[in-house]
Amino acid sequence: MAQALTDLQKRIAQAVVNIFETGSAQGDYSNLTLIPGDTGHLTYGRSQTTLASGNLYLLVKAYCAAPAAQFATALEAYLPRLSQCDTTLDTDLTFRTLLREAGADPVMQSEQDQFFDRIYWAPSVQAAAACGLSTALGTNVVYDSHVQGSWAALRDKTNADYGAASATGETAWVAGYVNERRDWLANNPNPVLHPSVYRMDAFLQLLGQNQWDLSLPLTVRGVLVTADLFSATPPVRASAEDPGLRLLSLQSPPLVGPDVLALQQALAKAGFAAPADGIFGASTDAALRQTQTHYGLTVDGIVGPATRSALRL
Repeated sequence: MAQALTDLQKRIAQAVVNIFETGSAQGDYSNLTLIPGDTGHLTYGRSQTTLASGNLYLLVKAYCAAPAAQFATALEAYLPRLSQCDTTLDTDLTFRTLLREAGADPVMQSEQDQFFDRIYWAPSVQAAAACGLSTALGTNVVYDSHVQGSWAALRDKTNADYGAASATGETAWVAGYVNERRDWLANNPNPVLHPSVYRMDAFLQLLGQNQWDLSLPLTVRGVLVTADLFSATPPVRASAEDPGLRLLSLQSPPLVGPDVLALQQALAKAGFAAPADGIFGASTDAALRQTQTHYGLTVDGIVGPATRSALRL
């Protein structure tokens, strides 16, 4: 029985296809592409799922159902049109903006990872095994074809021209498949596909390097893939702002508290007369505005980040 790919090999294979799709090994979860003549129409996300296939609907639907999805309410309104593969969404600027903004939501990123594993990666692993392919590179080739499309047709053509992998051996079969697919892309009746021969050219380079195990480091289309890519701590968007800070200004009733007293003391230290009673009244407002004028700040009577910084609060 063939040995299953390691988790690292899976992530490398996905990084290779991410490079093909978005130019980034990590993938671009906010990426939107619309190429004139592309039968998939609007494509979105780390592995570029398409409007025309209905997969964009399934992804957005899963995101809207996920707890704490930031843009769920706004995107839910588009689900009926997505389910009908409404191609007017290609140019709906509000919808496109929502998708881009949702791509920065960690919930969307998690949903994309799970979604693309489910609809692309798992079927690819099964299809590779059914063909008798067991290497990481062979599976990577199958995965790429599942993402781009038309795997089955090119698999059958390769079997017809070269014989099954069980007879020819995996090395010869994968090389035959990549060359068959390159020729098919280069001469496809849809000219939009012609430039995408770069995908097969990249695989031919990896084949020439005998990168059957997808050993690191490796370079794909000028992008260096190293172990650091998979060990780095992912970006964290959580704020470390002190929740105790509040905007201070003249209000009715007046603001009262130790933060007001600290402001008054800072104003006095800066040379602007202010009471020291911890109550934000008219005198404190006047001193604050004088201070803002002195430091070249917006004179709005509001203690925000810039004013705090000037007063060293």
